[in-house]
Amino acid sequence: MLRITKLTDYGIVLLTTLASDQERLVTAPDLATETSLPQPMVAKILKLLARAGILESHRGVNGGYCLARLPEELSVAEVINALEGQIAITECTDDTPGLCSQETVCAVRSNWNRINLAIQDALDRISLSEMTGAVRVPRPTRLVQLSVCKNPEPEKNRAAREHASL
Repeated sequence: MLRITKLTDYGIVLLTTLASDQERLVTAPDLATETSLPQPMVAKILKLLARAGILESHRGVNGGYCLARLPEELSVAEVINALEGQIAITECTDDTPGLCSQETVCAVRSNWNRINLAIQDALDRISLSEMTGAVRVPRPTRLVQLSVCKNPEPEKNRAAREHASL
């Protein structure tokens, strides 16, 4: 099963909360209270997002965190990459060579790469503003299009079936 971690799930919750009022600075304890998330986890996530350049951190008595860019400029893929690392649904889709002992002889590796790229592309196209619900985007008929090789039905089987239906 493909799943994001609680870290990323909570990160999206925190970012959508920050996106709802972009003018204010919010502290980790205040954000934890507002979202009902554990304060240590909130602090950890905010630091990771600030390190990745998704948030800006302001020190001092009136300090806190705010978005570094507009919500429509931040993608879900960026958040996942900041909190979990590069999206890789299998070890062989990670850029680190030698993680899989079957890497050099694997017949399905290129297809896993295609699937991984499709997931990455789909997540790149979903913005933080869409996640807040503030922007209503028409749902596409298909978020990802994978090409499929189809085996055409042999001509004589098709002809026999068509004749039988008459």
